[in-house]
Amino acid sequence: MSAEVVVPRFTGITLGVSEMRRSIAFYASLGFARKFRATGEAVAFFETGGTVLALYPWEALAHDAGVADQPRPPAFRGVTLAWNCRSEAEVDAALLSAVEKGATLLKPGQPTDYGGYSGYFADPDGHVWEVVVAPGIDVGEDNRVHLPV
Repeated sequence: MSAEVVVPRFTGITLGVSEMRRSIAFYASLGFARKFRATGEAVAFFETGGTVLALYPWEALAHDAGVADQPRPPAFRGVTLAWNCRSEAEVDAALLSAVEKGATLLKPGQPTDYGGYSGYFADPDGHVWEVVVAPGIDVGEDNRVHLPV
C-alpha cells in the first residue's frame, strides 16, 4: 500500500482579534483586498499576494483550536508577520501608513545586521509585523516574494 504524496503549502494565516469590525477596517485601510464577503463579520478574508489573511474572533478561534482564550499574552507571542518591500523608503512609508491607520510603531525602520533594513509595528490586537527589505529577496512586479535558488 502506498501513501498519497503530501505536498506542503502555506496557504493562509488566521489572526484572533478582539473587535472584528475594527480589525476588518484596519486591514482594509492597509490596502489588503477583502474577498468572500458573504461571511459578514463572522470571519474576514483578505488577499495578500500569495496567501490568505483571515480574521476571526479571538475567543472563537481559541475554542476552535481547543485551547484556552485566557489569559491573553500581553508580551511577544513568538511570531511575526512579514511585509517585504523593495526599498528602505518603501519600508518607512509602510510603517508610517500602518501607524496612521491605527497600528503601534514598535521599532522604526533601521539598518539590520545582515545588510537589510526593517522596522516593526503591532496591529490593534498586538500581532507583530516586520516591514523589511532584505538583500537577495526580491519583491516582483506580481507583488510576490521571490527567493534566490
